[in-house]
Amino acid sequence: MKDVITVLYDDFETLDVFGPVEVLGTLPDRFNTVFTSLNGGIIKSSQNVPVLTVPFEEPDARTYILLIPGGIGTRLLVKDGVFIDNLRRLADHAEFILTVCTGSILLSKTGMLDGKQATSNKRVFSWTGMESPAVNWVKKARWVKDGNIYTSSGVSAGIDMALGFVADQFGRDTALQIAQTIEYEWHEDPTWDPFAGPG
Repeated sequence: MKDVITVLYDDFETLDVFGPVEVLGTLPDRFNTVFTSLNGGIIKSSQNVPVLTVPFEEPDARTYILLIPGGIGTRLLVKDGVFIDNLRRLADHAEFILTVCTGSILLSKTGMLDGKQATSNKRVFSWTGMESPAVNWVKKARWVKDGNIYTSSGVSAGIDMALGFVADQFGRDTALQIAQTIEYEWHEDPTWDPFAGPG
């Protein structure tokens, strides 16, 4: 059993969180979701969905997966040194890191994506490059895996990435079974990205 420590903040994108949580939550004997935020308490998504969170804690000896969603709230957080420092501490000790949409920009501000390949929401690619030019941003990708870090494109891409993560850990058949259970057409090819445009 591994905790999926899910970082929330005001104005996160709802599906960025609950798409991957739905996928991983179908394996309750393997994953346990923990919602966390800088100070704990109720955090609301940009769609006004309230979620009860626990405060960020110092990492301990347990192994866990870190899930970082995107959302309009990232625009302010990229300049929040306290938040980024705490995120770095969580990321440093994570066995795997999964980011959705602009969650990759938050992770990039920790320096952990420097020199690595990553992707993000295609609608903000000019912003990603300006914020973190040391990252090798991949424009045409549904999701990208570089070492223990998975980054996905916008919103619904997090579901495909989460299924890809499950396939890497437990086999393709397990991922396909989950997709069937949630009645989702999984796009297995991480380079498939119709939203990136030509080129």
